[in-house]
Amino acid sequence: MQRRILIIDDEDDIRQVAAMSLETVAGWDVVTASSGAQGIRRAQIDQPDAILLDVMMPGMDGPTTFLELKKAAETAKIPVILLTAKVQGPDQKRFASLGVSAVLFKPFDPMTLAQQMSDALGWKD
Repeated sequence: MQRRILIIDDEDDIRQVAAMSLETVAGWDVVTASSGAQGIRRAQIDQPDAILLDVMMPGMDGPTTFLELKKAAETAKIPVILLTAKVQGPDQKRFASLGVSAVLFKPFDPMTLAQQMSDALGWKD
C-alpha cells in the first residue's frame, strides 16, 4: 500500500535522509516541511497517513506543533511519531504523555526507519 508521510524537521539533512530512506526502503510518498507552522499547513493539504515530527525546532517546537495538529478536525486523527535527540527519562515521559504514537531517536538508521514507523503504527503491509 502506498503510504504518504509528512516529515517536519528544521534540519535539511535530516529531512533529506529520512525522505530518501522512506521512499527507497518502503516505497512511500514523502512530503516535507521545515517548520511547525509549515507542517500544519502541509498536513491539512496533503492529509498524510502519518507525520514524523522533530521535537526541537525554532519557533513552534514539536510538542506545540503536535497539540496544534490535534486541535484541527482535519488533522486530529493523523498519527504522529516524534523524532528526538533527547533520550533522558523525564523527556521521554513528557513526550509519551502527549499522546503521540511513538518516539524515535536521532540518530536513526535509515535502513530501519520505515520498519520502526510501521511497527509503531501497527502497519502490516
